[in-house]
Amino acid sequence: MTKLAWDVVGERTYETGVDHGVLYIPDSGGAYTNGVAWNGLTTVTESPSGAEANPQYADNMKYLNLISAEQFAATVEAFTYPPEFEQFDGLHVPVPGLTVGQQARKGFGLSYRTKFGNDIQGDEYGYKIHLVYGCTAAPSEKAFATQSDSPEAIQFSWAVATIPVPVTGQKPTSLITANSALLDADAMAELETILYGTDLVDPRLPMPDEVIALFSGTVTEVTPTAPTYNAATDTITIPSVTGVEYLIDGEVVSGPVVISEDTVVTARPTAGHVFAAGADDDWMIAHT
Repeated sequence: MTKLAWDVVGERTYETGVDHGVLYIPDSGGAYTNGVAWNGLTTVTESPSGAEANPQYADNMKYLNLISAEQFAATVEAFTYPPEFEQFDGLHVPVPGLTVGQQARKGFGLSYRTKFGNDIQGDEYGYKIHLVYGCTAAPSEKAFATQSDSPEAIQFSWAVATIPVPVTGQKPTSLITANSALLDADAMAELETILYGTDLVDPRLPMPDEVIALFSGTVTEVTPTAPTYNAATDTITIPSVTGVEYLIDGEVVSGPVVISEDTVVTARPTAGHVFAAGADDDWMIAHT
């Protein structure tokens, strides 16, 4: 038997801070393939709801509780936001610097990091990376106040609702959290490479199945093969490589594709795969 003990040295953990905010822009297929750094992030308030008991009665007694569906929402506060966020805040930009409000609001992905500390290592103990899917931002107040002898920067705030995405063998989810203090360091580094990008690979938000596969050791490294151009037929031949999808203008393509001008072909790994170090992720096909 083990006797319970409280406040053991090294077990006094806490969470604090928020940084490394990233906005992810979905492509036409719904994959979050383009990440943009979100500077000035000050607060992310996670606000789950639902999972409420709905009591059922039989035989003149409480028979059981049916639990309502759980929802995930958040409030994001920041001193600023990336220009790419305007399209998700109901703004249309006909020319740079000019915005038209009250437009349709698009969905986006989000990630941010919080510190995970303990009584021995302090804030250096670890961190958590939070991945949020299916986000939409509601209209929010913006209070522009006069400057005074105690100036303060305007802080923007958005209420974010979510639509869950599939998870194999589990209920759909809008939130995944990865704790560096408990997870394999190499897998954690690989996740950060995917989320934040490299000099060769664009940042992206992996779907839940890919994240789970990464930490369960079932991810396979792949190297994309360059497509080829046939000048006689004006076609690009897309190679067939297990674990790799090829895209043109955000659309997944396969087989030969007829082109009439210079075209960029982008490769991305499919779920359960990652690019091997140094692998190319796009090619400019020069039309002749």
